[in-house]
Amino acid sequence: MQLRDLVRVSLFAALVAALGLFPRLDLPLAGGVPITLQTLGVMLAGLFLGARLGFTAVALFLFVVLLGAPLLAGGRGGLGLLFSPSAGYLIGYPVGAFVTGWVLQRTNGTGVFLRALLACLIGGVIVIHAMGIAGLAWKTGMSLQAALLADLVFVPGDLLKAVASAYLASLMPNQTVAAPRSSS
Repeated sequence: MQLRDLVRVSLFAALVAALGLFPRLDLPLAGGVPITLQTLGVMLAGLFLGARLGFTAVALFLFVVLLGAPLLAGGRGGLGLLFSPSAGYLIGYPVGAFVTGWVLQRTNGTGVFLRALLACLIGGVIVIHAMGIAGLAWKTGMSLQAALLADLVFVPGDLLKAVASAYLASLMPNQTVAAPRSSS
């Protein structure tokens, strides 16, 4: 990995951490999983770094959190998070960044906004929520159907984050956003 890539990975890991400074919103319907802004950082990492580096940035953030750094919204950190109702969502963060970058890199077309929105919806919403629902059901003893219903409280906010991420990507020069894969 080149120095430039290391710097970009570190900056996006820091961005996800900084988004944890915003207060979390706890809802009793969500099984103990808070609403945070950190999925916005996950989507942005995938869009701006691509699949591999986006995954690396978010995995670095998660590694530091699991070591005990209180970087999640509400000042949470430590290995105990892997045994919490949030575990599936947290494990889904690096996977979601990877899929977001992967989808963006493989879509063609001129409209960065629509390509980025599609990538965020698939990686940043569907993938993270699917893993989160599975983890929520496993950790709380809810049925998958009950976990899916509990998860619905996160969807409107994550849809707004996907639109915001796609909009930010559309404002950037093309070389800044993860470029489509060449067809050679």
